[in-house]
Parts: sequence; C-alpha cells; structure tokens
Amino acid sequence: MTEQTTERAPEGPAGEPTPTPEPTPERPAGPVAETDAGPVAETPTERSAEPVAPRRTRRVLWAVARWTAAVAVCGGVGTGTALGITGLDRDEVPGLATESDGRWEYPRLVLPALPVDKPRPFTAANDGEIHHADPRALLLPAPTGATPDPKLDGGFVSTEAYLSLYGEEFRGELRKSLSDSTLRHVVARGWTMPDGTRTSIHLLRFSSVAYAESYGDVALEVDGTSGPKALPLGVETPVPEALADDVEVPDTRAYVYREKKPYGAEQTRWAYVQAGDTLALITQTRKGESLAVPFQQTATLQNQLLG
Repeated sequence: MTEQTTERAPEGPAGEPTPTPEPTPERPAGPVAETDAGPVAETPTERSAEPVAPRRTRRVLWAVARWTAAVAVCGGVGTGTALGITGLDRDEVPGLATESDGRWEYPRLVLPALPVDKPRPFTAANDGEIHHADPRALLLPAPTGATPDPKLDGGFVSTEAYLSLYGEEFRGELRKSLSDSTLRHVVARGWTMPDGTRTSIHLLRFSSVAYAESYGDVALEVDGTSGPKALPLGVETPVPEALADDVEVPDTRAYVYREKKPYGAEQTRWAYVQAGDTLALITQTRKGESLAVPFQQTATLQNQLLG
C-alpha cells in the first residue's frame, strides 16, 4: 500500500490551519458502498471526510415526516368515518337499523316561488287567501320507487277527468256545481307503488275562497256528519277518520275517509283539503286493504304544501 504523507500547513490569520491541496490518493480495492448513483468503492479518506451529523439529521427529519403523514392520514380517515356516520339516517347505519313503519320516502319538499310582490295565501296581506303560485308546483311529488301515471303527470287535466273519480250517479250534479262556481284550473298527479297502491292527487283552484268552500261544503258535503254526499267510484259506505293531531296545518281544513268493510277486491281511502281558493282530493286504492300509514303521510304532506 502506498504511504501517504501530509505536511503541516501554515496557520492563517486567525490561528487556524490553512488547508492545502492534498495529492489524489490511489483508489484501493476496498468495501463497496451503495449510493443513489450505484455502487462505488470507498476509501479511508472518503470515509473520514464524510459528514456524519448531517446524515443523521436527514434520517431524523425523514422519520418525523413519515410519522406526521401517517398521523394525518389516520386522523383524516377517522374524521371522514365520523362525518359519514353522523350524516346517515339511523336506519342506514349498521346495527342501528329500525324496522320501517310503512312510510314512503318522498323528496324534500320546498314551497314554490311566488310572483314578484305576491304574498302567501294565509298572510295578513292576502285577505282573499289566494294561492298565487303555479298550481302545478303545489302538487306533492311522487315518492321514491313509484311508477308515474302518464295520464296524471302533474299538469292540467280536464273537468271530466276529475269527475271520472266519482260514481256515475254523482257526476251530473258535481258538473253543474263546478260550472256555477267559476272553476279556474284542475291539476293532477298520480303514481303506483311496488305493492300496488295507486295514488292520485287533484287540485281544484277556484276564482275565490267562497266558491271553493261552497263546492266542498254544499256539492260534496265534506263536513257532513254521515260522510260526504259524493263518493269515489266503487265506494258504497264511507267511514270518517282524522289526520294525526301533531301535524295539523293552520288555516286549512282536512276531511279524511276510508271505505267501510265489506268491500270488493280493493279498498279506497280519500281525503279533501280545503285551503283558501284551492280544494285538494287525495285518493289511494290498494288490492285487499289500503294502508293507513302511507295514506296519512301523503295527505298530510299535500296539506302542508297548500298551507
């Protein structure tokens, strides 16, 4: 091995040795170190010249960075899970599911926009209790899973289409009453649920609240003690019911009925909602028995839209 000699360098102004260029030593065959650029041979001079403290510092910094990233990821996952669970309904969280009570899943309801400077029907500025919103926008939308009725698609329908809901023996008198009461519009929406329940909603808008109330009270006798005078098609005996007390809508009147047993292959439930200048008819028919829960829900939601 070639010996290396190093002369003592003269000291500089601060008493520190001034380094002088060293002769390039021969590169002996020694241990091989792995670097990013590939394997290189190490020499005693290179090992002694390698700064130890900076490499240790870099390792510590990389470790801290890795742990910081890991903590951040875990924290993000935990937060996301918590937000995901709190954002779900109770029946959507595993282990917290509750048995359905039969209610349907309706879209979130929003009151329709009004023309400029037009008030809501039951406000101090609207003595006539007039619905200034488009009547089609006041129809309850179909629930999730429903098959829409193409004939009752939420648009305007004829008076005869509305009258077809009643038995033939009632249609003549109702037709005359509607002709005398200045009926303005009839809009309707209908659908069928997977269990076979058929629903239809008709909104009748009159020129004033007086005409709307007269048609309901006189022609239909919705507030009669023995039930309404005009009955839906196929119904023989009505049984008065009521909507739930905890969901009453101020300023409207609701009249609810069901078909009394014995009935034929299907049962009908229906309700009238008198709200200012508008009268609503909600009907549900189902083979075997018409279910009370979805009917009460549907009638209540339509009542809220009108109030």
